[in-house]
Amino acid sequence: MLAFALPPKGPENTELVARRLHESTEANKISETVTVEWNGRPIHVGVIDMPLRDVYYNPATHRIRAQRDHDPDLARGLESDPWSVESQEYLDRLLRGKPANPDETDPDFEALLESLRSVDQQEPGLMTHEGILVNGNTRAAALRRLGRASIRVGVLPSSFTWDDINAVELTLQLRPDKRRDYSYINRLIAMEEQELMGREEADIARDFHIQLKTFRQERWILGVIRDMIERSATPEGAQLGLSDFEGHQENLKELHRTYEKVRASSQEKAERVKENRIAAIILDFAKTRTRVIGEDFQGTYLEGSLPTLFEAAGSSGKSTAEPAGISIPGLSVTVAPPSDPVIRARAVTDQILQARATWSSRNVPDTVREAAQREIAEARKGMRRALDEAERDDRLRKVRQTTAERLDDARASIDQSVSDLVQALGSNSLDEASFDSALLRVRSSLAKLARQASRGVSTRGEGVSWLIKASED
Repeated sequence: MLAFALPPKGPENTELVARRLHESTEANKISETVTVEWNGRPIHVGVIDMPLRDVYYNPATHRIRAQRDHDPDLARGLESDPWSVESQEYLDRLLRGKPANPDETDPDFEALLESLRSVDQQEPGLMTHEGILVNGNTRAAALRRLGRASIRVGVLPSSFTWDDINAVELTLQLRPDKRRDYSYINRLIAMEEQELMGREEADIARDFHIQLKTFRQERWILGVIRDMIERSATPEGAQLGLSDFEGHQENLKELHRTYEKVRASSQEKAERVKENRIAAIILDFAKTRTRVIGEDFQGTYLEGSLPTLFEAAGSSGKSTAEPAGISIPGLSVTVAPPSDPVIRARAVTDQILQARATWSSRNVPDTVREAAQREIAEARKGMRRALDEAERDDRLRKVRQTTAERLDDARASIDQSVSDLVQALGSNSLDEASFDSALLRVRSSLAKLARQASRGVSTRGEGVSWLIKASED
């Protein structure tokens, strides 16, 4: 749980807040309040106008927790002095930016600007007596962009600790009527924090309005993400951040479903599928493409399409950091050491992770970044070839499977026709002319099927032989 010292203007803000709260409750005045849920019960706090120049963005807000490391240098400054002008400007930038790319303005922020420009502030924010915003950080950023002088805020009790502040913020965010949700990774972090505080899984899932199995899936996904970030670190100091995984929510969820399905029969195959899919995700392939990555993808398609990476993985031998066992993300479980195919899959994924981290880094020489960019481009080409081949074979399998399934459907219809014929004969209601015409159409269709089978089926089983012979009679 993040906690920080009080801001430099804290004492001055405390005096100003006390005066304005007192003024709002003077005789013959109707004071505005806002209701906040805390420890399962509502509390009513007074609302005041606070000068925007005196309020601070909350450095612990879950709104941009995953994006804090976007600029490593500024992130370190945020840790050491979150109240400095530079740190507060960095928070302002993160609040305005897209979750997946804080360098670009979020369309949701632009929409908030337009709303505040035309309608003004509808609901009060929330802050501490020292002027730290608990709810309304993004609104404050928007109001500042519009040149407004103040923001309406409810003031939390002066006794509130950082744990209380975080709990209130999370409660407000999880209300069903919130207009702008936390980004995906920030929700995962918030769930993790709740679990680290010792709360029961079922209680956390209920607060986040999800099923228990979904909560466990989300915890597994965050474990995978943190593992990938750790493995992406390079000797030059480049490393991926949490925000690099913001756009992959559905891909990661499908990864978990496939992993669990394969793990039921083989932990080793599940690890191989996980590594191959993570590599494809980092290379920005959509889930509609990565879903063809199954148990045999590596040996059948990927190794031939990425020979350079797999050769490098094989030649590195034991120099690759080989774990004593496989840790299952989200669980305190370690299974047997990985086999050679899993080790090579991990080594290839590590190369892609580190190349992506280098490419995204601001702190490496341009020549190193350009080399990493070329490596990523080549890896994408290889992965695309492997996915194309896997998709082609998958389509062929589905065509073969669909032909048999349709014949099974036709067989079921004929069986039903036998029953219908018996009933029609018993009630003397058979339309013999229609029945005869239908049989001729069936014969014509079987003849077409026989012609295609005789041309394309190389190994004729008993069924194909019967069909061809029947069409010749």
